[in-house]
Amino acid sequence: MTSSAEHTPERPDGPAAVDVGDVPARRGRVRARRAAVMAVPATLVAAGLAVLTAEGALGVQFAISGMPFTVTATELKGEGFAQFGGLDEMAEGSPNAGETGGQVLVVTSVIKDATLTKLCQSVDLGGTNLIIRAGEGAKKVRATDLTTDSTQLSGDAAFTNIEIGNDASKLNKAGPLGKGPIGVFSQQSDTVRIKNLRQTNYATTAGVFKLPGLKLGFSGSGC
Repeated sequence: MTSSAEHTPERPDGPAAVDVGDVPARRGRVRARRAAVMAVPATLVAAGLAVLTAEGALGVQFAISGMPFTVTATELKGEGFAQFGGLDEMAEGSPNAGETGGQVLVVTSVIKDATLTKLCQSVDLGGTNLIIRAGEGAKKVRATDLTTDSTQLSGDAAFTNIEIGNDASKLNKAGPLGKGPIGVFSQQSDTVRIKNLRQTNYATTAGVFKLPGLKLGFSGSGC
């Protein structure tokens, strides 16, 4: 097993960040053809993540609301990590579709077993924010088969035994949920550790999600 430090991306200007950029302005459903959809600078990819995706390649199997939400944690630790590109779709006729055609390009991250310290999740409801906090005491937030669909991710990341450039359909470190569509560029590792995690997500799923010290409320500011 290699050292985590050997796989930690470094940048001279501070913590690395993943940003898939603005969603292209387009209407209607994706035509039945492959499209090169995004290139991601290195937080979770050492040399960049170029994603090739196909129609119907969804990170989650439900219609998203189209309202992004913020997730932060002082530290995330995970066993069994995979990441690949995807396309999320809103419910037909969603008022949040705007000029996107109801589709959002995302980076799907899957962790078989995850632990998060001081989790905060917030969504802007227009003038006020719904906030969820958990894991601020001795007990940490724990999740199994954790899947997040993100458009932005930042933090200080380290991996062990990372593999970059796999076909997403051949991934095996994060379990059955950690496989993507055939022909999609991806990566995986035995472990992942991210300090000062910050994500902009459109969807999250988990097999089990334990939130010790759960607090839910409203605030004028988000996480």
